Amino acid sequence: MSIFDEYTRQSEPEKREKSYAWQTAIGLQKVDGLKSSPYLIETARQNIEGDITIDEVKHRLDSYYKAKPVKDETDRTEEADKVSARIAEILSEKTFTFSPAEYITIYKRLFEGIYQFAGKIRDYNISKAEWALNGETVYYASADSIRATLNYDFEQEKQFNYKSINLLETVRHIATFTSGLWQIHAFGEGNTRTTAVFIIKYLRTFGFDAANTLFAQYSWYFRNALVRANYNDFKNNIHATKKYLERFFGNLLLGENSILKNRELLVGIQGNRIKFSRVFLGNLYPVQLYKVSS
Repeated sequence: MSIFDEYTRQSEPEKREKSYAWQTAIGLQKVDGLKSSPYLIETARQNIEGDITIDEVKHRLDSYYKAKPVKDETDRTEEADKVSARIAEILSEKTFTFSPAEYITIYKRLFEGIYQFAGKIRDYNISKAEWALNGETVYYASADSIRATLNYDFEQEKQFNYKSINLLETVRHIATFTSGLWQIHAFGEGNTRTTAVFIIKYLRTFGFDAANTLFAQYSWYFRNALVRANYNDFKNNIHATKKYLERFFGNLLLGENSILKNRELLVGIQGNRIKFSRVFLGNLYPVQLYKVSS
């Protein structure tokens, strides 16, 4: 059950749309192991009810965290709350331009005042230990090629002819574009959340109703599906596959009912004996990691 389930079932369109935006916004924090506070959820509820505006939500959050500064540097609740409010705001706006500039602007709006590099393309190379890869990393774009790669991907997408393909092929192509955009990892942090918001806005320009609870409920699956779409290890018979991402988008856009289980995305799990260990992966909470034994 979602935190705003009562609004998604009632008949007032404005409240329903706001609740979808908030559910998505709060759910997307899970891609980085973050959790929003009860204060944010109650404030969001007031916004859904129409008692306060989104600007008042953001103002209250600023005041709340000024009066209650976070002392533990590992506590990222303030980030989760503020980014949730900004996602909800962006998803509620009826504006969008398909361009790298829009993508970068969304990143800036989400993380300004949270990351010092908000709104900037990274100028250093990165690697990230991924749960789905047993701590291995996807190969992301080189810092030197990010701008050119972004421009190329956007130009190719602009020129793509959707009229010549059916709906199923459209979903597959969207999965491919999303995978490629995410693999660039144009920013230092917050790439998955930024990409998700951008893609939701982009899908709406096609008339797709991307405002449902799938991103809220399966945001961690969405991230792991992106990881698996961009990872190869031929020596161990592991090949990049978009099938998991296509399942996600099939459910989102076509109303399919594919079962989305994170366990299936973990490399090496099928047909192997498994042992378990607990580890920290970057900023994520400690998670149960599967280790394939020989």
